[in-house]
Amino acid sequence: MAELAQFVAATAERFGIPGVAVGVWTGAEEAYACHGVTSVENPLPIDPDTLFVIGSVTKSMTATMLMRLVSEGRVELDAPVRRYVPELVLADERTAAEVTVRHLLNHTSGLGWNVIADVGDGDDALARFVAAMAGLEQVAPLGARASYSQAGYNLIGRVIEKVGGQTYEQAVSSQVLDPAGLTNSFYLAGEVMTRRFTVGHNLGDDGPKVARPWKHTRGNNPGGGLASSITDQVRWARFQLGDGAGVLPSAALRSMREPTVKLRSSKLGDAIGLCWFLRDVDGVRTVGHGGSANGQFAEFLMVPERNFAVVAMANAGPDGIPFNQAILRWALENYLGIVDRDPEPVPYDDARAREVVGTYDIDAMTLTVATTGSQLVLECRIKPEIRAASAVALPADHAPFDLGFLPGEADEYILTSGAFEGQRGYFTRDNAGVVVGVDLAGRMFTRV
Repeated sequence: MAELAQFVAATAERFGIPGVAVGVWTGAEEAYACHGVTSVENPLPIDPDTLFVIGSVTKSMTATMLMRLVSEGRVELDAPVRRYVPELVLADERTAAEVTVRHLLNHTSGLGWNVIADVGDGDDALARFVAAMAGLEQVAPLGARASYSQAGYNLIGRVIEKVGGQTYEQAVSSQVLDPAGLTNSFYLAGEVMTRRFTVGHNLGDDGPKVARPWKHTRGNNPGGGLASSITDQVRWARFQLGDGAGVLPSAALRSMREPTVKLRSSKLGDAIGLCWFLRDVDGVRTVGHGGSANGQFAEFLMVPERNFAVVAMANAGPDGIPFNQAILRWALENYLGIVDRDPEPVPYDDARAREVVGTYDIDAMTLTVATTGSQLVLECRIKPEIRAASAVALPADHAPFDLGFLPGEADEYILTSGAFEGQRGYFTRDNAGVVVGVDLAGRMFTRV
């Protein structure tokens, strides 16, 4: 416990994070380490009950609620989504007609990343979000590959509403969070504001600045809107590693950790289950999910065969990401003897670099790959028109990352600097051998 606390404090100081919380389940006991404050403007000490916005780790709650409906016979994984949301309209009519619940759960719908729209905080937020999906880009053919989609999970939230007759938040809170013992996890600001909670921070010229808004609008709750404490997140890990606690049959819970689609050259994992990212580390299977909000970041990792879990949460970007990764790696090595190392890139090759230089984009972001003559660099930016149209403040863009190719001829790469250091991806070629796309963080960007 003392070693964990020392490492957490030292790592938070090294990365300049205002406040962090870490929890570990060893199979026999829980251990917690907290450091820093909730906000640089109104500082309160972080404790194990302090609420953080956990971002996309929320998807695991959404998926578990959906699987409860499946186990009750109210939803079929391979049924078309239109059976439950008949008003669904997408840019590609074939996808709208044929996309299944399973496609949404394992990110094989081919839908773009997200709809950038303020749909309000009323009970109709998800209905309005789904209506706005008519303009969402289709980035890949239905079922052809995995491409991470926040919008797809928000659509799952609407399936939950239509089938269950409650709002998404009411359904998940009463049928998943409460039975699993998560008494300190909330979706709505009115529930959070009477408790101790963190705010996000983004790095400014003179240190971290409070990120506003605190979190995004209600239409994004299924994909990333839960605020939760580190104690509740360890309870969530114990629930997921257990027998379902009356929420799900244990077989259904375990089925979520079985691979459904492979991932290529991804730091996220080797495969996706039903929501969970599956990754073999030092010969041992890990199961997890990351999350990012506006200046808040979370990492949730389980090792089922060892009955072990570690969760890390940080309230500043961009370095909340490498902070969380450092905590997970330390915990795996020091508790389990599992060593997680990044592969080494090959030396710079100018001819190979020139093949991939260019601009790539998805609906909301643009990637630019350039060369200095001795180093490939990748820059990721939110599109100016998206920033201008957004009703909420969007996070600042990251500084460019250094990029190196990995050994072999598969056009796989690794980022070697910055907040995304260690992220892996690959370039896609057409039948003529021309580079036409790039994958980053599980999302496919098309060459412009």
